[in-house]
Amino acid sequence: MQQKVTILNKRDEKLVGVLHDTASQKLVVLCHGFRSTKEFDIMVNVASALESEGISAFRFDFSGNGESEGLFHFGNYSSEVEDLRSVIDYFQEINRSTVAILGHSKGGNVVLLYASKYHDIPAVVNISGRYDLKKGLEERIGKKFLEKINKDGYIDIKKRTGEVDYR
Repeated sequence: MQQKVTILNKRDEKLVGVLHDTASQKLVVLCHGFRSTKEFDIMVNVASALESEGISAFRFDFSGNGESEGLFHFGNYSSEVEDLRSVIDYFQEINRSTVAILGHSKGGNVVLLYASKYHDIPAVVNISGRYDLKKGLEERIGKKFLEKINKDGYIDIKKRTGEVDYR
C-alpha cells in the first residue's frame, strides 16, 4: 500500500514523500539525485522491489525539489543531510526503525555524509554517487567556476536556451 506523507524539516519546510507500507516496522529510506525527485524511475522501482519483499520503503523529495517546499540550491549537501535526519526522526517517533538508507547519484553522497555524521543506520547503499565532485562541477559549469563564485558570490546555471535555470 502506498500513501503520501508530509514531514516538516528543521527549517519548517514540508518534505513530501511516498510510503510503501508493508506493515513492517523496518524501513528503508530512499534519496533521489541531483535535480531529480522521488518519482524518478530508480526510486519508484527500488521502493516497489522492497515492498514486494515485505520491506517498507519511503521515497521523498529533498527541500527545493519535486513537491517539497523550499528553494533549490546547487550543492546543499548539509541541508539535504538534515532533511534526511528529519525523515528518520519522524519515522522513529512512530515506531518505525530505519534499517537502511539508499541514495542514487547525489543522494548517494548524501547518505554517505549522513552516515559519517550520525552513525545510527546499520546499512548504507550508494548507487552511482559521485566520487569527484569538482570534476562534476567543471563538467556542468566550466573550469573557472570557482573564480566566478569568488568574484561575484554566485554563479548562474543556464538552460540551453540561455535562460537562467537556477543561481
